[in-house]
Amino acid sequence: MRVTHVLHEGSPARWKLKASRPPDFSFRPTSRKTPPTRRDDTSMHTSQIQSAVGAAVSTASALDLRVDDAVVLQDSNRLALRLRPCDVLARVAHMEGQGGAEFEVEVARRLVETDSPVASLDPRVEPRVFVRDGFVITFWTYYEPVSHRDVAPAEYAQALERLHAGMRQVDFMAPHFTDRVAEAQWLVGNRAQTPDLWDADRELLSDSLRKLTWAIGQRYAAEQLLHGEPHAGNLLRTKYGLLFADLETCCRGPVEFDVAHVPEEVSTHYPDADQELLCECRILMLTMVATWRWDRDDQLPNGRRMGTELLRKIRAALERHSV
Repeated sequence: MRVTHVLHEGSPARWKLKASRPPDFSFRPTSRKTPPTRRDDTSMHTSQIQSAVGAAVSTASALDLRVDDAVVLQDSNRLALRLRPCDVLARVAHMEGQGGAEFEVEVARRLVETDSPVASLDPRVEPRVFVRDGFVITFWTYYEPVSHRDVAPAEYAQALERLHAGMRQVDFMAPHFTDRVAEAQWLVGNRAQTPDLWDADRELLSDSLRKLTWAIGQRYAAEQLLHGEPHAGNLLRTKYGLLFADLETCCRGPVEFDVAHVPEEVSTHYPDADQELLCECRILMLTMVATWRWDRDDQLPNGRRMGTELLRKIRAALERHSV
């Protein structure tokens, strides 16, 4: 199948691909999600997209799901596809992502049982990871967006509170949030991987990661299962209410680590949050995001400009809060 590429103006990382014959695998550009705070945010290589789509379509067809059309909703470390007319959301990743996919499927399956506000697996398909042609594929319910208006801060905070309540009912082994901090610390310490970081900025990031992690640990706050990245890019507005997606980042830690990922006007509505701990978590989160932007393999458009701006914000926050 021949695939042509059309670069859309103003969105250098988004592509429209169209198959030359049926079925019509049309790739329509959509808004890119908020940048994640993990390092695996590079897009799937364009030359692999057609194979990934083919693997998802073939697997869906073998499961008796009718597919005439596949629309790319997101191209990051995983490809997110809307398959029609069966209306399934397929997520496709390379084989090395199998462990993360299995983790996400199990977390989602357990959270749905607690009536947590999370996107669910498609009920017509066995809740597991499927492997085909070097890709791992999972099938999820597709939720049609119901509104483009902004989510009210109180509504956002209530959804996150409900998610945390459901997560407290789940006895599930998950990485600790400090594992992600350690990954960022490794990146800062690896000059070959972050060659454009000036020494002063490298020292700032390294010291901030270390000292903030220590300060958070010294508060001995209660810990539980967390989403890991409950920012607006992982929040869906549906006819069923607000639902959180992308559960592969789940980890354990204080709820303030999750609350640090939402806008400040949302966090003010989250009940009983330790404000000093929240401040430390927010600066830690900014430091981690800044670190990813200096990775030589980072492909986020304007990533270095964002990294420079985040360094300025980190310095200002550390001074303002005397952390």
